Order: sequence, then C-alpha cells, then structure tokens
Amino acid sequence: MNFQALLKRVQNLITKPAAEWDAIRGETISNADLVVKNAAILAAVPAIASFIGFALIGVSYGFGTFRWPAGNALMWAIFYYVFMVAGVVGLGFIIDALAPNFGSTKDLNASFKVAVFAYFPAWLGGILFIIPSLSVLMWIVSLYSLFLLYLGIQKLKNPPADKLMVYFIVSVVVMAVIFYLAYLLSNTIAVGRPMMPRL
Repeated sequence: MNFQALLKRVQNLITKPAAEWDAIRGETISNADLVVKNAAILAAVPAIASFIGFALIGVSYGFGTFRWPAGNALMWAIFYYVFMVAGVVGLGFIIDALAPNFGSTKDLNASFKVAVFAYFPAWLGGILFIIPSLSVLMWIVSLYSLFLLYLGIQKLKNPPADKLMVYFIVSVVVMAVIFYLAYLLSNTIAVGRPMMPRL
C-alpha cells in the first residue's frame, strides 16, 4: 500500500468509518504488511514533524524562540517512532489476548487490523507537531482514534453487545499507556529526563 492509498484509507475512515471497517474486515492483509506497509509509514509522521517543529522551528515567546538541541530531538524522534510501532504491535496482541474475556474469538490478524487502522488519525494528526504551538490540536485529533477503535472492535472482533463497551474501555486504557510510555521512554533514553527547550 503506497502513501496515496494510506491517505485514501484515512479519508475513508474519517468520512465513512463503518463502511471502511467492513471493507477492512474483508481484505487479506498479512500482519507483517499491516506493520511494515501501514504502521511503520504513518508512525513516522509525528516523529519527523516533532523533530522539525521542536529542533528547527521552535516555540516563540515574547522574549525569544526556544528550540530543543538537535541531537537530542533527533534521538527522541527515533526512539518515539520505534516505541510507537512496537506499541501498536503490542496493542494488537493485547486486544487479541483479551478477546475470550469479552465473548470474542481470538483472531490475531483482525486484532492487528483494529490496532493499526485505529491509530491512523492520531499518526496523521502528528503533522501538527511541525508548529509546536499547535501540537495540542494533535491530541484533539487523536480522540477520533478512540471512535475508530470502538468501531473496529465492534466490526472486526464482534463481541456481544453487553461486553463491547468494557472491551473498548480496557483497550483504550492500553492505548493510553502505550502513548504515555512511548513519550516517557523516549525522553528517558534520549536525554535522561523530560526534554527542555533551548534559546
């Protein structure tokens, strides 16, 4: 799947999510392709954008523009990227492992589809990191990923109606932990502490 096709998939997930999940359910996509040709491409968007935004553009205040040291910012972006890709793989495994507890059937490929495609808006929204002062909007855009996660679980994992919401909530907690750990571990490895900008 090329980048244009990825963008088309994002567009469909935003404009007609239920129909797109139905289409995804019927597609044959290996777990390797879900990671390499989908997650690995879009996860690079917030990583690259954050490096450009915080190391090159910076955040402007009335008394100056602050930027992260380029070396640390690059290292942070690399590790953030790695942890995000690994995290979505982990989310797929966890969604699948949880399935029997919520009346669903274990199907690792379906679980990977849910994990990877639900993250699409969050990753694409990461382009906003290019302008650090707008980066808060990225987190707002990312909320749409939660809706896609809900629909994906409903459509591809098909749990009983009375267990769907709990299945979704547990998956959201896992997703939130992945986001937090990706940020925390990237900071710790790259600079040993939360990164501070420089003038």
